Amino acid sequence: MSVIENDSRRRQIIPDWLKPPVSDSPDGTMALVDHLRELRYRVIMSFLAFVVVFIAALIIEMNFRVFYELTTYPLFVAKEAYEARTGQVVLITTEGIMGGFTLSMKMAAIASLILTCPVWIWHLWKFIMPGLLENEKKYSLRFMGTSIPLFLMGVATGYMVMPKGFEVMMTFNPPDTTQINEMNKYLTFELQMLLIFGLSFLLPVVLVTLNLLGVVRGKQLSKMRTVAIFVCFVFAAIATPSTDPFSMLALSVPMAVMYLIAEVICRTRDKRLIASGQLIELDDEVD
Repeated sequence: MSVIENDSRRRQIIPDWLKPPVSDSPDGTMALVDHLRELRYRVIMSFLAFVVVFIAALIIEMNFRVFYELTTYPLFVAKEAYEARTGQVVLITTEGIMGGFTLSMKMAAIASLILTCPVWIWHLWKFIMPGLLENEKKYSLRFMGTSIPLFLMGVATGYMVMPKGFEVMMTFNPPDTTQINEMNKYLTFELQMLLIFGLSFLLPVVLVTLNLLGVVRGKQLSKMRTVAIFVCFVFAAIATPSTDPFSMLALSVPMAVMYLIAEVICRTRDKRLIASGQLIELDDEVD
């Protein structure tokens, strides 16, 4: 049996929802229906990866409590520091008979979401830029090589600043009060913080991608620099639910720096394209 026949039989066995739509156009363009089918495919593949890792993480958590130690570390560090400084008590609780099981499920979900970031970031990239030309395929590897470390760096930054942030928030308690932290609510809050930091650190990748798509120019980023940095600080103040200055600065300062890095990359690329005649120079383009 030939290779073509084997491939054809394999594609017939695989359900349609497990196969990405293939564009017949040389430039990779698709109809709206095909884009929706591709979105379904990308979401399903990401979800399947999440489920597989989630099951493995849940089994590990139920037997070894590894993720419990990791996810509760910021809270317990803040708790010990607050109690030592004020003498007030902080209680850690679960609610209801199902509280412990729900807690394990949430911890496994957080671990799975972070560990599968290479999968869903890859599918996100493939959906956004399906029509890459052959000489642009190299951008896929560059995208993955920068997106994954940046996302994980953002998650790590959020994780490191949370203990101090939680301690600052505890100081708002009135004297002679006992703070009760319900673990499931704490994990939801922690997940929000980690995702906000992780996704915010993808700012330079988003800007460079928009530049690759021809949506923004480096010169436009330069003009918007002051406004963009101000927006970074406003976004950090709104996006960090803890509202403490440590979390806000830990998010806003890296975002502002990464905006400047993205601006330099985009301006350098624009100059190279202008020099090669592939891009029209703006009237106020700076040399």
